Amino acid sequence: MKLVILDRDGVINEDSDDYIRSVDQWTPVAGSIEAIARLCRAGYAVAVATNQSGVGRGYFSPAVLDAIHARLEEEVRRAGGELSCICFCPHTPADDCQCRKPRPGLVRQIEERLGCSAEGAWLVGDSPCDMELAAGCGCRAALVRTGKGQRTLQAGINRESVSVFDSLSHFSRFLLK
Repeated sequence: MKLVILDRDGVINEDSDDYIRSVDQWTPVAGSIEAIARLCRAGYAVAVATNQSGVGRGYFSPAVLDAIHARLEEEVRRAGGELSCICFCPHTPADDCQCRKPRPGLVRQIEERLGCSAEGAWLVGDSPCDMELAAGCGCRAALVRTGKGQRTLQAGINRESVSVFDSLSHFSRFLLK
C-alpha cells in the first residue's frame, strides 16, 4: 500500500496559536484539499495524524472536533478523494500519553486501521515533532513551509533527512511526477 500521512493544522488547514476551535475557524491551506484528492486518485492511501490538545484543555469538545473532521472529509470527497483515516490525540502534554506526537501512537493506530506498515511512507508536517515522529517510525519526512513550517526551518532541522516543500500542493506534485 502506498501511504502518505499528513499532519492537519498548518499542512491541510491554516493554523492558529489560539487553536482551531470551531468549524467556522477551519480554513484549508490553498491547494491542500486538491492535493489530497490528487494523491488519492493516484492510488495513495492518505491518513491524518494530528495532536488536538484543545480537547484535553477544554477549548473545544470532541463533538466539535468530529464536526471539523467531517468538514475536512467532505471537502476532500468533493474534490474527488477519500481520506483513509483520521487519528488524533486529544491529550495535553502533561498527560504523558503514547499517542501525542512525537511518540509513535498515532502512526501505530494508522497502521492498525489500514492493515499496513508505515515504514517508508511519507509523513508530511510543519513542526519539529512531525519530523521526529517520521524519523522514529521509519517514515520519509517532508516539511512544508505553511503553518509553523517556516519557523521550524529557521530553528534548524536536519536537511539531509527532511525534504522541504512550499506546501502540501507542492509536495503532491513532487510525489506524482
